[in-house]
Amino acid sequence: MDAERLLLIVEDDEAFTRTLARSFERRGYRVLQADSLAQVQQLLAEHRPGYAVVDLKLKGEATGLACVRQLHAHDEDMLIVVLTGYASIATAVEAVKLGACHYLAKPSNTDDIEAAFGLTEGNADVELSNRSSSIKTLEWERIHEVLAETGFNISEAARRLGMHRRTLTRKLDKRRV
Repeated sequence: MDAERLLLIVEDDEAFTRTLARSFERRGYRVLQADSLAQVQQLLAEHRPGYAVVDLKLKGEATGLACVRQLHAHDEDMLIVVLTGYASIATAVEAVKLGACHYLAKPSNTDDIEAAFGLTEGNADVELSNRSSSIKTLEWERIHEVLAETGFNISEAARRLGMHRRTLTRKLDKRRV
């Protein structure tokens, strides 16, 4: 298959995947779909996509970060965009270090994702903010850093953060982006 317009969507939300796939197909992409790292590995054995959209939080043991690592190892030139409803600086940095070209918080549409594929170079002219982070933002960042370290295992993350699992779950539900 032609890698230039072949897109792999790694997402465990079936309705969102269908909508995203249809939208990209209307733009001339051929779309492959996976909802786990195992499915990604099966598809990579037969296909060579040039683009990938990866959800950060997947069902099962593997995270989207593991998928990014696998996709980048398969093809260093693949343009990978990570989507998440749980955006944090820690996971954004890790995604880029593992090979993603961009990181977007949900909700993001096809226009946002396609534009992100074109943003493979950094921008040194981004305006710097003088505003310092709030305590809540710092807490949110720390929670997501620990979640990423634990592979999004909420029980283990709560233990490492010194809080009850239900408290952590409530915080995550409250602050979903």
